[in-house]
Amino acid sequence: MHRRVYLAAVGTAVSAGLAGCSSAISTGGDGPCAGEDCHIGMNRTEFLPDVYEISVGDTVVWKNTSEADHTVTAYDDRIPDEASFFATGGFEDQESARHAWQGQRGGRLGPRETFEHTFDVPGTYEYFCIPHERAEMFGEIIVSE
Repeated sequence: MHRRVYLAAVGTAVSAGLAGCSSAISTGGDGPCAGEDCHIGMNRTEFLPDVYEISVGDTVVWKNTSEADHTVTAYDDRIPDEASFFATGGFEDQESARHAWQGQRGGRLGPRETFEHTFDVPGTYEYFCIPHERAEMFGEIIVSE
């Protein structure tokens, strides 16, 4: 009898601990960022949340909430045609951002640093972290009218 009570309590604790671990579209309040300080945080190999939904004209603030260096780099071919490319370091395209990172860690977003970008064109924007791309550190911004 005591074993069942124990297992039920452990099961409940594990379920509660895992709640919210799945990816979901966020419009704020999830992960290490909530409010004006930042909208999207980062751990060692993830953007938190990895999908974020906003409206045209909104500004998104990423904050490196981990101890590792990161980048926020748009994929050239995965943003709307009329949209501006964005990357930490202010690079004009994905190739320049990659080259700068490989040479001098250009575009580095150090711990507790922030980066922001305003989205003026509706559509889906996919981005990544250059040093953690192999670990599948990807994110997506969905911009609606």
